[in-house]
Amino acid sequence: MSREPLIWLPYEPSELGEVPRGLHYVWSPPGAPPPDDLGEVDFVVPPYAFGDVDPAVFGRMPRLRVVQSLTAGVEHLEPHVPDGVLLCNGGGIHDASTAELALTLILGSLRGIPEFVRAQDRGEWAWEWRPALADKRVLILGHGRIGAAIEARLTPFECEVVRVARTARDGVHAVADLPVLLPRADVVVVIIPSTPATRHLVDAGFLAAMKDGALLVNVARGAIVDTDALVSALHEGRIQAALDVTDPEPLPTGHPLWSAPHLLVSPHTGGSSTAMWPRAHRLVREQLARFAAGEPLANQMPRA
Repeated sequence: MSREPLIWLPYEPSELGEVPRGLHYVWSPPGAPPPDDLGEVDFVVPPYAFGDVDPAVFGRMPRLRVVQSLTAGVEHLEPHVPDGVLLCNGGGIHDASTAELALTLILGSLRGIPEFVRAQDRGEWAWEWRPALADKRVLILGHGRIGAAIEARLTPFECEVVRVARTARDGVHAVADLPVLLPRADVVVVIIPSTPATRHLVDAGFLAAMKDGALLVNVARGAIVDTDALVSALHEGRIQAALDVTDPEPLPTGHPLWSAPHLLVSPHTGGSSTAMWPRAHRLVREQLARFAAGEPLANQMPRA
């Protein structure tokens, strides 16, 4: 009798709905010890928060064939996944949530919501004239699935969208075009993947090229922005920023970003909404169905 592949999930299989047949399932909640039959695992879905699993666990699964991430970025997993094991990202899980937060950060920053909240706490009626999103030029740096979802939500706000990706394609500029594009953008949204090539892509030169009064929004990864350069630029008062991700992260008490002017910070909550789990469960269910049928999996990430 042939052996059923063993699937290790971070939640009860019933949460997936109707699970594919021909597979055997084990589960353990985030932070709990791994299953006793760890050496038999073929397919693992690590917890959403990678800190809830010991990265050394991947080396203790000799039968492992697939690691299915619940995050869009996999730079935290890639160094720990053994050679020859397929790594799939969570593409599609966070599109809606992250796009919503990007729009929230843009509107909140432009319309001065943080200042209004502080004034409310003081009991002050602080009337102010603020810029609108309408008629602005918004540059999306990283026009993949999430970038497209951000654009779809921006479109009804009567603004112009400029698309930028690592390489040019029809309707999308290349990163190499940024020196020409940045001085004309009112808002720059960073959603490009984190790689060695994109580390500190947003550096002092990038920030200096931005238009006076422009808004930088980072909903990608903190290391894409040179933090020291951003702190300096914010204190100069020429640009403003909204960050859902920072470097370092979590942002420690007393860090200069906490007291930097013209800055709105949210605690890496882009994907953390009620929209996440229905999409996560759907993706995992579809991936397991493909795995059980011997079909190619979606969202395969290239391995070095």
